[in-house]
Amino acid sequence: MLGSKDEKNIPKNNVSTNLQQNFFFFLGYLLVATTACSEVKSTSPATIAANPSPSQIAVSNTTQLHVAKYKGGWDLNLKLAGLDNFPYQTQFTEFTGGNLMVQSINAGAIDLASASEIPPIFAIESKASVKIIATLKGPTLGQVVLVPKDSTAKAIADLKGKKVGYVKATTAHYFLIKMLEKVGLTMKDINAIPLSIPDGLSAFRKGQLDAWATYGYSIPQAEKEGARVLESAKDILSGNFVIIASPNAIADPQKKVAIADFLCRLQKSQTWRESNLKQWSKNYATTIDVDQGIVYQDAKQGQQQRHQELLPVSDEAIASQQKVADTFFQAGVISTKVDVKQLWDSSFNEDIAKCQ
Repeated sequence: MLGSKDEKNIPKNNVSTNLQQNFFFFLGYLLVATTACSEVKSTSPATIAANPSPSQIAVSNTTQLHVAKYKGGWDLNLKLAGLDNFPYQTQFTEFTGGNLMVQSINAGAIDLASASEIPPIFAIESKASVKIIATLKGPTLGQVVLVPKDSTAKAIADLKGKKVGYVKATTAHYFLIKMLEKVGLTMKDINAIPLSIPDGLSAFRKGQLDAWATYGYSIPQAEKEGARVLESAKDILSGNFVIIASPNAIADPQKKVAIADFLCRLQKSQTWRESNLKQWSKNYATTIDVDQGIVYQDAKQGQQQRHQELLPVSDEAIASQQKVADTFFQAGVISTKVDVKQLWDSSFNEDIAKCQ
């Protein structure tokens, strides 16, 4: 599984056409699914779906929650877990990258979304209005630097002066910087070429790159064609995938109740997924048009490393993101040193703790 779920949409027979999922550059056109309203069960945000309350039904049914999602993301997980009977109006809109979700939240079009630790960092520089309200912790496998089958490179140091593709302003950008740093190199010591996932795969296949920093289902596909992993980022990345929300939505009492309920449902759907990996893999593979065997193997390996779970805001999570921000500043990727603490909002911590 990915440390930042940016790219998940790769067809079995033509991988390069749909490798745009997670990750951060191409806006998916709207895929809207509005669910039917149903009875709620409590005025407690974290347990609203568990204890019915007629007075709360009227309030909830007037609330509209606009949620960003990746293809085969939250909406699929919630449906498979039987948790999509929302007691408020829920509209899902599909995006291909966390940066685009941040932009939509800032524009007032989206209330709730998710991303790696990185897009909110750039939101500080652009003065975007966005808050981080929770963390989705997951595995960090599936994030590597690949080299072609005929490459003589044995270590990252061997890439000095070489053409290396990477996905700018993503986890791939971050781990490439950290890998180079470990051997005394910087991005200036390589011929760094920023490419989208589809363009990177195409260039790699054509022999136009000496190495490629990438993530997700592009890796097993490239390995089938003879590529090999030069180095993995599994010990570099935190595995933190943050939940981001609109400050206006948080300030709206009804939407805040809805967001708390949604977070609880996410937590429960993660638990369901961990116990039903084969069923999830089958449905997810069909949705994103990827071979089921690849999806299940990736999910199983990720589960063996670390189970996915939703966590409240913590000092540890804030420190992790600050480390990423400092790395980007030192590398000249962002122009000013930023304090990420201003992004975090712990007002949902109690609701997450109460969710059963």
